[in-house]
Amino acid sequence: MDSKTIAIGCDPNAQGLKEIIIDHVKSLGYQVEDFGSDDKIYANTAYKVGKAIMEKKYERGILMCGTGLGMSLAANKIPGVYATCCNDVFSAERSIKSNNANVLTFGPQVIGPELAKKLVTVWLSSQYDENSRSQPKNERIYEIEKKYFKNE
Repeated sequence: MDSKTIAIGCDPNAQGLKEIIIDHVKSLGYQVEDFGSDDKIYANTAYKVGKAIMEKKYERGILMCGTGLGMSLAANKIPGVYATCCNDVFSAERSIKSNNANVLTFGPQVIGPELAKKLVTVWLSSQYDENSRSQPKNERIYEIEKKYFKNE
C-alpha cells in the first residue's frame, strides 16, 4: 500500500478544483494518481478510486463531484471504502480520528478552493488511533460490511 500517493478523481463538474487539489497535495509532499475527470457518470470514477483503495494500492483517496455527495454514496458501495463528504475542517479531522475514513469527498458547488485545501491538509495530517473510544463503533461498521459485502 502506498501511503505517500493519494488517489484522486472527479467528474467534469469538479475538474478545475481537482487540478487545484492535485497541486496542493503535491505541495504537502504526496504524490498523486489521477483517475480522471472526463466521465459524466461520477460513479464510474468513484468505482475506479474505490477499487484501488479496496485492493490496498493506496491508503487514501479524494473524490470530487458538484457537491461530493454522489461520490461519497458511490464509493461507499465498495467494500473497504469509508468515504465521508466533508465541508468543514472539524468534520474532515473527525472523519479520520473518529471514523477512520479513507476517502474524502467534497465539491465546488458547496465549497471554494481555499476551504478545500484546508480540508485536505487537515485530513491528510490526521491519524486514526485504534485504541480510541471510537474503535468499538467502527468495529460494528466493519461487522455490518462483512455481513453484506464480499470482498472480491
